[in-house]
Parts: sequence; structure tokens; C-alpha cells
Amino acid sequence: QCPYCSKHHPTMEQVMEEYGDDVAWVYRHFPLSFHANAEPSAIASECAAAQGKFWEFADAMFNEQTKLSGSLDVAETFMSATAKAIGLNISEYEKCYSAGDTSAVDADAASGRTAGVNGTPATFINGTLVSGAVPFTSMKKIIDDAIAAAK
Repeated sequence: QCPYCSKHHPTMEQVMEEYGDDVAWVYRHFPLSFHANAEPSAIASECAAAQGKFWEFADAMFNEQTKLSGSLDVAETFMSATAKAIGLNISEYEKCYSAGDTSAVDADAASGRTAGVNGTPATFINGTLVSGAVPFTSMKKIIDDAIAAAK
């Protein structure tokens, strides 16, 4: 639900397009308490992940993020419609989401706090924290410098 994450998501998509297998994009949840629907959407994305469709679900959440800004009912309707649109087994998705298991989300957030994350988005490049929604040109320089240093 973070608007800065929504701005950062296309940068990361561009990074993946530019660098392919030379980089790994590992997504970790870090729902902020003042984004009421962040944790529910994180749980929903874990339910999509259980069916092998995390990235499709996450892309949809970021591409139409404003649909997560309303009431929980509105957000849940959007998440459920997205689950159907990307071809999830909807009964399995609903069962998973209704269970409300936050263990994966909680573990990601705890890991982030331990690593020094206190806001979103937070990107690590070879262990170095890059905070905020960084434009692709800046991200490219950081990645290129990290690749050069590793050689």
C-alpha cells in the first residue's frame, strides 16, 4: 500500500529487464502500520505465492495500488478479483487468506528490522541498504558499481 513502493516497483522491473540473471530480486514484506491494508495484501500475496503466482499478484497490486487505499472490504474485493484474474484456484486462495497466517509476513518484517530497515521501499545491493524510491538511473549506477567491485 506504500505509494513510494508503487513508484519503486517499475524501477525494479526495469532492473530485472536490464540485468536478467545477473541480479536477484528477493521480495520481503515490510507492512507499515499506518497503511491499513498493507498486511492483508501481504497475506494475500503469500496465498498467491503458495500457488506459484506471487509476482503476477504483486505486479497487479502495485499496478493498481489505489484499489488498496479504501476500506478493507474494497481492498479484499480487489485482491480476490486479482486472484481470479491471474488464474488462482480461488477456493484455495480464499481458504488461505481467511486463515490470516501472518508468519511469513512477520518473519520478513523482523528480518528487515534486523537488517536496519525502518521504512519502505528498502533495497539491498550486495548488503548495502538503498532507502527510498530510487530512479532507475541511480539504481543502475549502484548496481554497476557493485558488479565492478565484485570483479
